[in-house]
Amino acid sequence: MKERAKELKKGRKSKVDPEVDLLEKIAEMPDEDRVLAERIHALISAEVPELSPRTWYGQPAYAKGGKVLCFFQAAAKFGTDYATFGFNEAPLLDNGTMWPTAFGLRELTPADEELLVSLVKKAAG
Repeated sequence: MKERAKELKKGRKSKVDPEVDLLEKIAEMPDEDRVLAERIHALISAEVPELSPRTWYGQPAYAKGGKVLCFFQAAAKFGTDYATFGFNEAPLLDNGTMWPTAFGLRELTPADEELLVSLVKKAAG
């Protein structure tokens, strides 16, 4: 919550490029998280350029129309065994009465990257 408060305050006071802020947060991550976050950022920037990179609760996130659509949570931030890539209320991902909203990540294979990009594209509609 402190990170989010800083983001809101910073956003009102400065003209810092949100992508620069995101890249700074990625650079601060331990190696395992940083490698995943850098790859995800590269994929989303190249394949879904209509999304705006920013931070959200101190983590990399991607927004459309000012609303955060998807995000990366570093494992180190929460002391978990794996990082997480998740979606915020992406109705285009709904599939029946139950569907995934977040994925645990330890690494990204080419197949994982393809799935991630296809889900982000679908959610971005």
